[in-house]
Amino acid sequence: MKKHLNYYLLFLVIIMVTFGILFLSTLSATASMRIFNNTNYYLMHQLYLLLAGIILAVFAYKFPLNYFKKLAPILLFVNLILLVIVFLPNIGTKFWGAKRWINLGIATFQPSEILKITAILYLAALISNKLLEGRKGGWISAVKKGYHNVSHIFVPFLIFLAIISIFLILQPDISTLGIIGSTLVLMYFFSGTPVWNTVLIFLMAIGGFFALVKFKPYRLDRWLIFLHPETDPLGKGFQMKQSLIAIGSGGFFGKGWGMSSQKFGFLPQAMSDSIFAILGEETGIIGCSILVGLFIFFLWLGVKIAKSSNNKFSQLTALGITFWIIIQAILNITANLGIVPLAGIPLPFFSYGGSHLVAELIGVGILLNISKNG
Repeated sequence: MKKHLNYYLLFLVIIMVTFGILFLSTLSATASMRIFNNTNYYLMHQLYLLLAGIILAVFAYKFPLNYFKKLAPILLFVNLILLVIVFLPNIGTKFWGAKRWINLGIATFQPSEILKITAILYLAALISNKLLEGRKGGWISAVKKGYHNVSHIFVPFLIFLAIISIFLILQPDISTLGIIGSTLVLMYFFSGTPVWNTVLIFLMAIGGFFALVKFKPYRLDRWLIFLHPETDPLGKGFQMKQSLIAIGSGGFFGKGWGMSSQKFGFLPQAMSDSIFAILGEETGIIGCSILVGLFIFFLWLGVKIAKSSNNKFSQLTALGITFWIIIQAILNITANLGIVPLAGIPLPFFSYGGSHLVAELIGVGILLNISKNG
């Protein structure tokens, strides 16, 4: 049967991006006026990057999927070079103690956001190629016959994870590492690999987490503040406390569009990390529930596209893009609700910031490509 573009996904993303821009138009005005004496500075900056993201999404939709598979190693290699460039003086830009951005003059660019796409494409290509290697019956058949598959796929996957981890730990960008790592492990699990592989990776991740906490005590402080924000309510626990105040004050129906009081400098990172808290304040439980419902619908559509794809590469790529966006949304929302520690994770399609929005739109373009041609 001839496949068609998934218009449900297209319209869903259009609705989410449009709502995000409209919400940002009122939310960003105060900060824009205070810093740049122009109420539309942040909004116009986001609109320019939105236009760039749409152009790249159309390109990703039109680009042949088999070329994505062939170019995946090259795209990953270029991305890793960009991750090295962030450490170069006068090119890399440092914010809040982390070097994650490249200064382009008119804007900054965060290569780790694009890594979410290139890593997904590379792993999908790696696993699908292993399935097609010259063994009779392919990799799955070899496993069933008792073939020792550890060196065949498990070790290459661990090396791939280790390389990505090193680059992101050096920045440091542990939150992005958590998103990418979780996404890749889910892709690996759903490709049909032995369960013990995933269990072992999970145990290794726990060990790595404790090692990171041991060598950088501020990460332990973040967890302690998460557990007991009242110990430093005007310092490290301030953002979490203000997020809960914002969401709680919204009640069931919210204060109304543009009526947030927390956006007037009370809630840090109101346009980016904490945008869900402002949404809760202005639209209440109803608005938050609708937003969560939209992301659940996105998950359902993404899995449906993956299940209907004709080959392993397209299937794993669709799953990877879907898992990435949903994991990121879950972490942002739960952090604002005080369920997990705050980690500087933007809300997909909503938060201010060009790099993540461009990456997400490219991912949607690839998903739509798979829905029609995969």
